[in-house]
Amino acid sequence: MVWQDFADGDIIRVGDAYYYSASTMHYSPGAPILRSYDLVNWEYAGHSVPRLDFGSSNYDLSGGRAYVKGIWASTLNYRKSNSTYYWIGCVEFNRTYVYTASAVDGTWTKRSQINNCYYDAGLLVDDNDTMYVAYGNSTLSVAQLSADGLSQVRTQQVFTTPSSVGTLEGSRFYKRNGSYYIFVTRPANGQYILKSSSPWGPYEMRQVLLNMPSPISGGGTPHQGGLVQTQNGDWYYMSFVDAYPGGRVPALAPITWSADGWPTVQTVNGGWGATYPKPNISTTKTVKPMIGADTFTDSALGPQWEWNHNPDTTKFTVGSGLRLQTATVTNDLYAARNTLTHRIQGPTSTATIELDYSTMADGDRAGLAMLRDSSAWVGVKRDGSTTRVVMVNGLTMNSSWGTSSTGTEVAGANISGGRIWLRATADIRPGSGRQARFSYSTDGTNFTSLGNALTLNNAWQFFMGYRYAMFNHATKSLGGAVTVRRFEMTTP
Repeated sequence: MVWQDFADGDIIRVGDAYYYSASTMHYSPGAPILRSYDLVNWEYAGHSVPRLDFGSSNYDLSGGRAYVKGIWASTLNYRKSNSTYYWIGCVEFNRTYVYTASAVDGTWTKRSQINNCYYDAGLLVDDNDTMYVAYGNSTLSVAQLSADGLSQVRTQQVFTTPSSVGTLEGSRFYKRNGSYYIFVTRPANGQYILKSSSPWGPYEMRQVLLNMPSPISGGGTPHQGGLVQTQNGDWYYMSFVDAYPGGRVPALAPITWSADGWPTVQTVNGGWGATYPKPNISTTKTVKPMIGADTFTDSALGPQWEWNHNPDTTKFTVGSGLRLQTATVTNDLYAARNTLTHRIQGPTSTATIELDYSTMADGDRAGLAMLRDSSAWVGVKRDGSTTRVVMVNGLTMNSSWGTSSTGTEVAGANISGGRIWLRATADIRPGSGRQARFSYSTDGTNFTSLGNALTLNNAWQFFMGYRYAMFNHATKSLGGAVTVRRFEMTTP
């Protein structure tokens, strides 16, 4: 549906609008929300977690780092009785936070902390307005929340996964025709569903899919995600597909229900269809494209943007371009604050930035990166009175997400004039050996290739896929700044 990295999705319909929430790990703001009116065309709408406010300076890249922590699989739902959206998620396996808002694109507020991990939470608002959360890994439990939805009343184990299945997680909780359903995944190749007449069980289990062929060439089995019913009563399943190096990509398929209340995915030639008929949803509402240009003239960053960890808000401004003051003295991009990221559009796309580097200071580094646990960048180095455009490759992390290499300059050229265009082109089709290439221009029209290709890492362990990232950090002392006048992402 969207060839961008939106994993662990939860999907709901409120009136004529559909909302999709996803994981973001160490990116801030967290828990992005997409909006659609037809289940086909989507736009960025907001974030449920405005800042990674989890009691650790590691989320600020201050004294530590929080790579691959933060926002994992979480849940989004709407409660009609008080016209409130709820987001619930467990952080670092030991505590759960509840955020609420009156509109998905409005102000979200952290309301409470529950000292229990609702791992891979799925929120159900029952017919009687009682709120339940299904959660767990292999051992699945249900918690009943208080009347305000902010604390736990009781919790009970309701299901133990048979050894023949292995692991079940990624709970989504539903009620249909009087039956309760917990929709769970067997990572990363199966989907199962549990059914009971009571939220507390006992639950019967059935397989929904296993090793189903992918709709994306080279991609994994569609799994996890959630179910949603249209205004017309039709049901759909929004899963995700492992599609590294780009990440995990949402995929939609129709669902039918048997007379005795079990769901089946409609397949095409035995697999998840690469195409299906459009959902029968009539709407005149449109959404904002998820690619295109941003000149940073609004009073705030749009919801398509996420920082690598929490930003230092005193060190950037928008309105007349994106002004990035240096916020960290380091030679390590992975340790530098205020690196601003954008998801990559697949299967291939290009990001181009117009950079005003006239106010850089001695020792500063600014540019455009392909950011993941194996990274590269094209950008500007200022050293003394010399200003150069360079391509740096070989930035790497180890398995603990510590920096193992800060990279090596591969190529460079002297520049002057204070303005440059930087470009990265990425091929994120699933598989090994995919590459990104870098170039620059001094006039915005004629681009010169620089350096070598970055071979993209397609291992899954970092979870998040590659992103385009704009950065400015000092290696000597703070005080310098750059302004990004324009960012544009295009597809062939």
